[in-house]
Amino acid sequence: QVQLVESGGGLVQPGGSLRLSCAASGSIFGVDDMGWYRQAPGKERDFVALINWGGGATRYADSVKGRFTISRDNAKNTVYLQMNSLKLEDTAVYFCRLIWGTLSSWGQGTQVTVSS
Repeated sequence: QVQLVESGGGLVQPGGSLRLSCAASGSIFGVDDMGWYRQAPGKERDFVALINWGGGATRYADSVKGRFTISRDNAKNTVYLQMNSLKLEDTAVYFCRLIWGTLSSWGQGTQVTVSS
């Protein structure tokens, strides 16, 4: 059974940066993609970024393009989200997701708060 553990969240001022990590324990053989999603208070969980585990192709939500970068370390079974130029509206709980076809696993989430 795969477990996903996120880390790296915290409090940052507008314009600042944070780097999130998501480490997968257990076998992730055959995984298609790993991604980041976020959920702000009172809102639905939204897509942020996705990376193909094999080829490395990436996809981003329009709201984070040019500011966030998703990357992976296959040897460490870890995906990262580098977040720069953070805005107040980036405040949310950020979740990691592992995807095999129609199946997926989620992490427990890490809080990111952007505040002056």
